[in-house]
Amino acid sequence: MVPTTKEMQRAELHKTIWRIANDLRGSVDGWDFKTYVLGMMFYRFISENLTDYINEGEWKAGNTDFDYCNLGDADARGIFKEMVAEKGFFIFPSNLFVNVRARAAQDENLNETLEGVFRNIEGSAAGTPSERDLKGLFADLDVNSPRLGGDGRAAKSETGQGS
Repeated sequence: MVPTTKEMQRAELHKTIWRIANDLRGSVDGWDFKTYVLGMMFYRFISENLTDYINEGEWKAGNTDFDYCNLGDADARGIFKEMVAEKGFFIFPSNLFVNVRARAAQDENLNETLEGVFRNIEGSAAGTPSERDLKGLFADLDVNSPRLGGDGRAAKSETGQGS
């Protein structure tokens, strides 16, 4: 039987998690590892979920070449309030997982970039009903932990851009 796309994605995820575990072995305990990996997976999920949501809306409106990932942050400001009202949060295109990952190998301060991204996601809901749900969402994901490597190596490894 030929594996389905879902099975292939699950196998790739499994392989990636094991690779990360091997990269971090000895420097991070199991709980911190789980928190870090699951936090990054959640960040990726909400990035892809928001992107799909926005893209589908544009495609239904006839803009079939639209891809939110390629939109400039200034252009995305126009849908900020609408998306927070509909989804409960907002992520600017430059802060999407796919775009942070694409820049990770050249980002000397990836830990600071990720910290800012997480702060922006949480802050996008300020003053809205979803603020309580998002406040502190990424608090346990300490991208500045010395156990992860002070130069952001672990963060680069997690995003698939390890050196």
